[in-house]
Amino acid sequence: MTTALIIGGGVAGPVSALSLQRAGIQSVVYEAYDRTADGIGANLVLAVNGYRALLELGVGHLTAGFDIPRYRYFLGNGRVLAGVRNGNPLPDGTVARAITRSDLYTALRDEAINKGIQMEFGKRLVDAEVTGDGVVAYFADGTEARGDLLIGADGAHSAVRRIIDPNAPALRYGGMVTSSGYARGVDVPGERGTEFMYLGKRAFFSYIHDDQGDIWWYVSPSWPDEPTQAELAAITPQQWRARLLRMFEKDDSPAVKIINATDEITPPRPIYDLPHVPRWCNERMVVVGDACHAVSPSGGQGVSLSIEDAVQLGRCLRDVTDIPRALAHYEEIRRPRVEKVVHFGRSASKSIAVHGQGRRVARDLFLPIAFNQKAAEKDLENMSWLYDHTIDWDAPVAVGV
Repeated sequence: MTTALIIGGGVAGPVSALSLQRAGIQSVVYEAYDRTADGIGANLVLAVNGYRALLELGVGHLTAGFDIPRYRYFLGNGRVLAGVRNGNPLPDGTVARAITRSDLYTALRDEAINKGIQMEFGKRLVDAEVTGDGVVAYFADGTEARGDLLIGADGAHSAVRRIIDPNAPALRYGGMVTSSGYARGVDVPGERGTEFMYLGKRAFFSYIHDDQGDIWWYVSPSWPDEPTQAELAAITPQQWRARLLRMFEKDDSPAVKIINATDEITPPRPIYDLPHVPRWCNERMVVVGDACHAVSPSGGQGVSLSIEDAVQLGRCLRDVTDIPRALAHYEEIRRPRVEKVVHFGRSASKSIAVHGQGRRVARDLFLPIAFNQKAAEKDLENMSWLYDHTIDWDAPVAVGV
């Protein structure tokens, strides 16, 4: 039986392990941190295409989180622009789902463990090499592991990506930062099942109602010059809260009320993407998820693409018995789609950015004409390539001669 070493125990790692197991390949997941990721991370929306791919693996519907089938867009002055579906529902009625990153990780980790997949913690990869008949991974604690192939599911700062290609490109800064929080005990307009997005006068703000009456929210202010970690660390929580409140004080939106009702706001973190990685694989190593195509969170597709990757990789390794050819075919299948999605995510970031009040005023005058209800519905039709993407696990992988 083929054995895979999976580096990274976030979302992409456990899903890759589940996909490989279904393909008849055993694996071990190695996570750098010495504990699980329970309670770590903000919230996200799993798009219908990612949810579809997860269900294709036989993973049951998620019990944590709640459905978000609709978007509604506003200008900062309170004017309604449009409301549209958050992708088309799946045939069984499944729609996009809001969930904390921690809850999603926990569900996938438990699914993997319950199916007998081994997970090792405190295993930070420092190097790996291809051998005559497989691959060997070296960890910071002095241990090593051997297998037939190695999968880098180790995120945007992937060590595996650099091992495969020491000249791999760095992440590209997107000109924005993001921050988020949970507001409790506050009454703001809107119904459950809808994400409310405000193109504010100084920054973008979005919120959703959860099933317990709390508000999940995030903000994406423009930040033209890439901040250093030292600069961000110097901003105290009180200073960041005050800065956010100033950003939205002139908007006709619930942003100020929501921020004031939030006990803890996540520190600002830069938004990056990874548009083109020349090499995804070598003879025995391959990268998946953010390790090969980090997407701006404005596109809402990072986790969904990682799940799609895992499903396609499992299919390729199932049907193409030669490992180097299987890895190369996986890259051939996935690269066009994911690079298109990365471009979409960057365009989405640009569309919500505020670069000067003159340009913002012009946007607020023009956008109600260009992005009305009819235009929004047409735009959703044009996005079928993204949300309606289907991977059929049972279909054989077609490989050219």
